[in-house]
Amino acid sequence: MTKPDDQVPIENIEKKLRYIAGAIKLNGRKILNNYPITSPQFAALQWLIDDENLTIGELSKKIGLAFSTTTDLVDRMENNALVKRVRDEKDRRVVRIQVEDKGKVIIKEVIKKRQAYLGEVLASFSMEDSLTLNTMLSDLYEQMKIKQHQENN
Repeated sequence: MTKPDDQVPIENIEKKLRYIAGAIKLNGRKILNNYPITSPQFAALQWLIDDENLTIGELSKKIGLAFSTTTDLVDRMENNALVKRVRDEKDRRVVRIQVEDKGKVIIKEVIKKRQAYLGEVLASFSMEDSLTLNTMLSDLYEQMKIKQHQENN
């Protein structure tokens, strides 16, 4: 077992992850310039596609915006035919947000372009290194989900 002194300093890992996330986000913003959506709308649409039929409150928690800000965001997306509000069939008081075809197409195209960018960056990596990176990132993400779950309970 390694001692904490033998491990890569956490500051270096955090900094690299922050810079990587920033580079991907910056490239993503360039891609979004060709589409009729903003970065917050892109984030919201991704969550709505991944976790269908969220309420505005649930979406607000996932994207880290105030409820009122999320409501405005959904209003604008609805006006642009990216999403629609639908009453819950089991509880008519609950309103869920569903992504329209136009929103799905935009997200699919943008993600494909973001993946192409990442593919270009990773082209110099060996297949083994790419697989190792994928495994490690998956493990890191799973541990973060576990930690988040523990903090929420």
